[in-house]
Amino acid sequence: MGSVEATNKDANGSPAEKNPTVVFVLGGPGSGKGTQCANIVDNFKFTHLSAGDLLRAEIKSGSENGTMIQNMIKEGKIVPSEVTIKLLQKAMKESGNDKFLIDGFPRNEENRAAFEKVTGIEPAFVLYFDCPEEEMERRLLSRNQGREDDNIETIRKRFKVFLESSLPVINYYDAKGKVRKINAARSVEEVFETVKGIFGSKNEKVISVSIACSVVSHFVIT
Repeated sequence: MGSVEATNKDANGSPAEKNPTVVFVLGGPGSGKGTQCANIVDNFKFTHLSAGDLLRAEIKSGSENGTMIQNMIKEGKIVPSEVTIKLLQKAMKESGNDKFLIDGFPRNEENRAAFEKVTGIEPAFVLYFDCPEEEMERRLLSRNQGREDDNIETIRKRFKVFLESSLPVINYYDAKGKVRKINAARSVEEVFETVKGIFGSKNEKVISVSIACSVVSHFVIT
């Protein structure tokens, strides 16, 4: 199986980056993913990557790729998985870190399969924030972030999309024993106490073994 510190070789035979730890963070809109990711970053030195934020940043950059993404969204088309994955790969490489929380991705089974195929990375585990729809709805309607999609009709559509698209991903990893399900209906402090138990020292060996067993390709950004 080899040492955790072992490195891969890139196409030119040079040492590649150390195998990264990837944790997928999933949960319905309003489940508190963002708040808890910030706590994990502060306490456990992970880098937080939001697929949605990366897409929005690429659009804002005015690049050719960003224009393509914007046009697809305007036309109601789904941005290809490979486009989002390349943005994630680039952000991972530029971060200088080797521990990542990937928030809101994969959104569906196609995303999941494409991520593993393109990167060669399988997540250490999936952090799933489980929260009743009524509570998520209450949170979204009460928050004051100026988001246009925080209206009751759009919120319910987002719930439906999550249930139809993301739950199969959670079920897939659950069958592999890789889902850490958290009751997210509690206070921020109570939820983070559970999160700390998952990321604490007693789980470091589990995460390390997962990295050592992964076949990870060198990040090549094209």
